[in-house]
Amino acid sequence: MALGRDPLDELKIPDGTTVEEHDLVTDGDVIVGGQGTVEFGVRGRNVIAGERVRFGGDIEAESDCRLDMWCDVAGNVLVGDDAYLGERVHVGGRLMVSGDLDIGDDVEIDEGFEANGWIVIRNPVPTLVFYFIVLSQLLRVGETDAAEEIAEALGGDAPNDPLVIPRGGTVSDDSWQVSTPATVGDDCRLHGNLRARTIEMGADNNVFGSLRARGDVTVSEGTRIHGDVTTRGGTVELAEDVRILGDVSCADLELHEDAVVDGSIRSRGEMRIVRPDADRDIE
Repeated sequence: MALGRDPLDELKIPDGTTVEEHDLVTDGDVIVGGQGTVEFGVRGRNVIAGERVRFGGDIEAESDCRLDMWCDVAGNVLVGDDAYLGERVHVGGRLMVSGDLDIGDDVEIDEGFEANGWIVIRNPVPTLVFYFIVLSQLLRVGETDAAEEIAEALGGDAPNDPLVIPRGGTVSDDSWQVSTPATVGDDCRLHGNLRARTIEMGADNNVFGSLRARGDVTVSEGTRIHGDVTTRGGTVELAEDVRILGDVSCADLELHEDAVVDGSIRSRGEMRIVRPDADRDIE
């Protein structure tokens, strides 16, 4: 986990994330900032959500699930280890917990619940959400050593980086919309238009939607975008073997000669064609 910034101040999609049917699937953790909306179901290692997060499908957590107060889940919640539900959480389906259940006041579970371990009724603060609050405050006051200790504890033995949806972000089949930067790893398959402050797109991705940012947009080698790539005032960089099945509109453009744009290109400033090193040597 990178320090020096708010850990929830970026949309971060790790390597290998896919949208399957109506589920958002990743091998690592899923962390959703407060007042976010995830229209998909979610499958991940740990699923952690801040206050007033809305999920449009089932939650399947291989390990723990931690939902802060006023969260709403349209479907079932299936948890491999322990579950922590804050007050006034609503689950539209059934809650199944293999471990312990820590549950707050006025929690509604429409189809009942089952827990194999201890059941404690109180008003818990989801532990990892609390850690992120503390971590953010430490970073703001410059206590980087203490923040690093907490970051290491959060990382634990997790095999993958977490999928992070920042506070107030919206994720659906139609759009992934945030007011923060967005970073997408490699080998992802995503549905929906991505809207962010800046976009850094990894390699060998397949995105069924467009990219739009206020700042720079970078697309790494082998990625295919089934839509337009637009930036209001930044630079678009398209690497080798990128294919854009739409238009490109930007201030400045850096285009690898082996990248393909099926639509029109509109660059208000500088346009530069990048050639492989071997061709430069010949020239």
